[in-house]
Amino acid sequence: MSPRELDGANAGGQFVRTALALSVLTDEPIRLENVRGDRPTPGLRHQHLAVLETMAEICDADVSGAELGAETVAFDPGIEGDGGLEGGEYAVDIGTAGSATLLCNAVLPLVTVLESPLSVTITGGTDVAWSPPLDYLRRVKLPLLRRVGLAAACEAERRGFYPEGGGEVTLRLEPSALEPIGLGERGSLEALRLYSTESASLADRDVAHRQAKGALERLDSDAPELADRNETTADSPSPGSALVLRIDHGTGIAGFSALGERGKPAERVGEDAADAANRFLEGTAPVDRHMADQLLVFLALAGGRVRIPAVTDHVDTRCDLLEAFGAEIDLEDDGATTLVSVSSLLDGIQ
Repeated sequence: MSPRELDGANAGGQFVRTALALSVLTDEPIRLENVRGDRPTPGLRHQHLAVLETMAEICDADVSGAELGAETVAFDPGIEGDGGLEGGEYAVDIGTAGSATLLCNAVLPLVTVLESPLSVTITGGTDVAWSPPLDYLRRVKLPLLRRVGLAAACEAERRGFYPEGGGEVTLRLEPSALEPIGLGERGSLEALRLYSTESASLADRDVAHRQAKGALERLDSDAPELADRNETTADSPSPGSALVLRIDHGTGIAGFSALGERGKPAERVGEDAADAANRFLEGTAPVDRHMADQLLVFLALAGGRVRIPAVTDHVDTRCDLLEAFGAEIDLEDDGATTLVSVSSLLDGIQ
């Protein structure tokens, strides 16, 4: 089979991760040109290479271009027979503070073709810039996807902040059949949950508590009642902190996060997450802007629809990629939100 030609000239790492997952799911070889072409330093970085090598190992793929800086990658999944994928236990060390959660996101869709349990233990950054913090993955995304049948859990042995990384998480997946996703409307607000984490080196400054205090004082009065306040001191090779707010409503879950930075008051970290939550509360979409693009692959697998707060560049890029693999996508913009409906790819994968 000739590989599907894909051009990443106007995309970043998300394009690479999603393309690899779709290649495995459809058992279709791909050739990626201009990898991360719109980034200041194009080509594969450590975390993208780790995703490529992990996906290749899981499905015994034939790969070329698996090296740092590569701007052309060929990937031919090694799935045989009826398209099922054997599970197993794998370990990957990103080698930097590259994002462990982004690697988890790349592997998650494979649940739909697994024939046996799969676990991947990842060493790298768990709470780093330009990626979902660990508690967003564990407390927001996975609980939302479990509602439609995804069987997955993520365990953390150690947190990894920038610049050392060194965190360790294990993603465990069970074979799963997803139900259609129905997130066309937001339900009534039900509960607020807060997860604030500090490295042990920051405990004497009460960073986790101050982050939480800043968030709660900044939230609008129409936020739902606080149901869980979790402040954690975690082992980590680097000093760092993170805060995640979760809002549960009648039809789904939304999440909002912020990371600590050198010179940034802990209270401000909480305020930043609260500001994002307040913007969500002012709107009507059932998911936050980051979940909007992360759900698209699962929509293509199970079918369904989701109302999103905005069509971001990430949403645009992922829609284009899904359509390249045969998904049918419809966007209905009402001026305040966009209803995204996805169908057709599931039959091809099953």
